[in-house]
Formats: sequence, C-alpha cells, structure tokens
Amino acid sequence: MNKILLYNSGGGLGDCIQLFDLITSLKIKFKNSEIYYLGAHENHFQKSLKEYNIDIPTFNIDLKYFGFRWKHLLLIKNKLKKISASKFDLVIDLQSKIRNTLILKQIPSKHFYSPTMDYFFSSEKNKYFNTKNNINLILDNVGKLINEEIKKIKYDISGIDKKYFEEANRILPENDYLGISLTQGNVYRKKSWSLNKFLNLSRSIVEKGYKPVFLIKNDEKDLINQIKSQISSAIFPELDTNLACPAFITAISTRLKKAISIDNGVMHMIGLANIPMIVLFGPTNSEKFAPKIQNIKVLDSKIMNNSDDIETIKEDDVLKFI
Repeated sequence: MNKILLYNSGGGLGDCIQLFDLITSLKIKFKNSEIYYLGAHENHFQKSLKEYNIDIPTFNIDLKYFGFRWKHLLLIKNKLKKISASKFDLVIDLQSKIRNTLILKQIPSKHFYSPTMDYFFSSEKNKYFNTKNNINLILDNVGKLINEEIKKIKYDISGIDKKYFEEANRILPENDYLGISLTQGNVYRKKSWSLNKFLNLSRSIVEKGYKPVFLIKNDEKDLINQIKSQISSAIFPELDTNLACPAFITAISTRLKKAISIDNGVMHMIGLANIPMIVLFGPTNSEKFAPKIQNIKVLDSKIMNNSDDIETIKEDDVLKFI
C-alpha cells in the first residue's frame, strides 16, 4: 500500500475530529504509505486542528467543493492530468452521496471503498458492516476489501504539545469544575439550547458545589457578558490564555469533572479527553454524531419527546445526571 486517499464531504471541525481514530489506525497499519486527504472543504487537519498533530496532507485537485458540482465529472480528468496524479492503491469514500461518489471514482485506484448505494461502487462486493452511524466500522470494511486486518487504534491526546496541558492546569488548578459548551457553529439547523436554560442549569450546578467553566470563543463578547452578569462564578478559559485553539479545549477538558454540550465541534474536542459527558441533541443524529466514549449520557429530544426541537429537553432532564 503506497498511496491512500480519504475523501470526506463534511466541512466541520467535528466531522474531522471523528476521523482521528480512523487516520491513526491507517497510519500505524500502513507506516510507509503516503496518506492524503481530499475534502469538499478546507483541510482542517493542517489548519484549525493542526495542534493535534494529525499530519495528513491535502490531495490538491483544484476543484472547490469537490464532489458537490456535477461539472466536476467533466473537469476532473483534466485536473488529474495537470497534476500528473498517479494511481492510488486505496481510495476510501467517507460519505454516501451518489454524485460525489461518481466524481471521486474518476480518481484512478486499485481498491475503491464506498458505502454509497449499499457498496455498489466498491471494487469488491462483500458483506460489509453498515457504517452509517459508526465510522469505526469502516476499518473492518476496508480490511475486508483489501483482505488484511486493520486494528482500531484510538487517537492519543499525549500527541498534543504539553504546553496546552500546563496552561490548562494553571487556569483550572482545582478539581471541582464542570464544563459547558452552548454555541453552535453551523446554523443551518437549530441545535442550540436556549441561554436561559443554560443559565438556570448553571445556577443549579453552582448549588451542587461545581464551578461552571464555559467553553466559548473570546470573540463572543456579548454572550460572555450576559453569562457573567448572571453567573458570578463563571470561568471562561479562552479569555485567560493566548493559546486558545481546539487542542487547548481538549487539554482544558482533562481538568473537568464532567461536561455538558450541545452537538457542536467543541463536543468532539471534549470527547477526546474521555471525561464524563452529557450531550444534548435536537434535529441531528445522536447515534451518528455523539462521541464514542464510555461515560456519556445522550439526551435526544427525538427519542425522549418525539420531537426535533431541542427545547423540549428540560433543565431537570440534564440535572438528574449531574
């Protein structure tokens, strides 16, 4: 296996963090292989997530929103010629849109893996596991495709520079902190719980003896001031450091007793710390997107209340797990 390509159509930080274990496992299994990343959006591994040290270069084919435009089907062969792209030994398609898969399949490969149309486009037809809600099963399926066992290796946060953990210890030196993440990144669906509910919950958290730690970017000044005016003991780590980045959020999470989050990128940053979590879901798929850790309580309005509306989850529903 000399060259491997991963294609991901998801554009969020959380989408990429969910691939950490997959990439780590492939890198350990195929130590001498060149592994590339092709996304419909930017390569977060080399930008926002670079401090996690997941070193995976971009396969730069110069097609913006790769796979999301039918015209790419006509353009891709010329683009491949321009960069003199050699054949990949393995292409792994991490999404299931027919258009995107058809375009991706134009990239020459020996082995092609895709879940699209029940693995119709995969180069070998096998009884593959359904990976829709568990990305880790992809390794089992790829192993079937190439007739090799690929062991699942979890990403180890010790790969993060120790300065982030030292900074986390400085900011949170005690052991009675409870983390809260309430802001959503992508606003195309309402995933956020109301601020009033988070404030009510925070008051109850304080009564239970915890110090609430809000994981909010320091440019959210209005929101931060609103919380400060209501919760005097609130802590905002990103206001107290010049090291703020996703890896810092993971490091600070190791100092928390527990964390509460909506479905957002920060939820996945916290999940890497493998601490007890309570996560709130509304319209999105909790089975697919919730961190795959042991000590996690998922509160999904669709399951609890037969509703996509996250607001149907009450403060007491969360409080009983704290």
